[in-house]
Amino acid sequence: MTAYPASPNTVLANALSAVTDILTPRLRTGRPAGVVFSVGTQINGVPHLGTSLVQSLTFAAAARVRDRFGIPVEVAFGALDNAPHEVLTDPASGHRYQRAYAQALGEDTLAAQVDTLYRPLFAALSDRLSIPYSIEMYSRLQQTEHFRQTWLRAHRRIDAARWWLDPAHGVPHVRVPCPAPGCGWAEKYAERTRILLDTDHAQISAVCLHHGPYEIVVGPASAGYLDLATLYRNLVKELSAIADRDRLAVMVKGGDWVFGSQLVDQALTAIGLTGAQLPARLFCPQVVTDSGAKLSKTLIREGKAPLPEGAAPWMLDTRMWPGSLSDYADQLLDMADVLLADPRHFYRSYSAGEIGRLMSQPTRSLTTS
Repeated sequence: MTAYPASPNTVLANALSAVTDILTPRLRTGRPAGVVFSVGTQINGVPHLGTSLVQSLTFAAAARVRDRFGIPVEVAFGALDNAPHEVLTDPASGHRYQRAYAQALGEDTLAAQVDTLYRPLFAALSDRLSIPYSIEMYSRLQQTEHFRQTWLRAHRRIDAARWWLDPAHGVPHVRVPCPAPGCGWAEKYAERTRILLDTDHAQISAVCLHHGPYEIVVGPASAGYLDLATLYRNLVKELSAIADRDRLAVMVKGGDWVFGSQLVDQALTAIGLTGAQLPARLFCPQVVTDSGAKLSKTLIREGKAPLPEGAAPWMLDTRMWPGSLSDYADQLLDMADVLLADPRHFYRSYSAGEIGRLMSQPTRSLTTS
């Protein structure tokens, strides 16, 4: 049996000759000096197949853009350490509180975890395709002057974007963890968080689970930790990225982000961006179960969903791959060649069993566009 999938035609695939044609309008009209492919991952556990798939496709797509358009490319990996590590309910107020990985484990521990679990694959992909890459922890990103100035500008327009960023309630969450030593708890939904904007900073007041009311100043040079709800965080990250006028920012995400990105784009438009200013996006194939749901290690671990037929344990924990890291990187790039060979193969979802078949029967494509 051939390793190539049988992929149906779609409206998008029918409009493209190559997967990277989705970026052609930006590259032809904007004529950037370079392209940065940005891919982010929540580092709240071990890497799973979906993570590796998106990361390898990011490098492979970048290589095709470089070779086709003769333009320098690089990959920027955002390690999101603000995912909840612990969540509990305050019995007095009934409010939910969370402590993120950054506060629970510390930046040094998480940086070491990224070096152990993610950097080796990035280094292997980078070496094979001769594409430079960088890794940035969210903890460090949110401390930068550029990120904080971007947030301050965006928050001045939050009334225009708030229903896009939080369609259910119209209150995009801004969390500032309690600064007391060893604490780091913050109201998950920021019910009692108040933000007072000044010229070059924001005075934020909140209520801690253990220490009561507290205040944090967030500005370009201030300390503190600025944690934003998912859609709001993406809006600020993308505003930061597209501020570089010389390089095109391409946001690479899994297919499950297709729906959420509609809200981010509408929020960006609401605060004043035009269609041509919105970030370029590349949505990678999603790995799904037999029911069509996203392959979720959380649901499987909690016993709410079975390991689908044709799947293997290594798909939920890539450390269990039955071979070397070098072999794993090669297999991923072989599969990337197959998926990038035709837009029909790329712009679709795959069952875990089909991905397992493709990984076990790699066939390098002669199509590199």
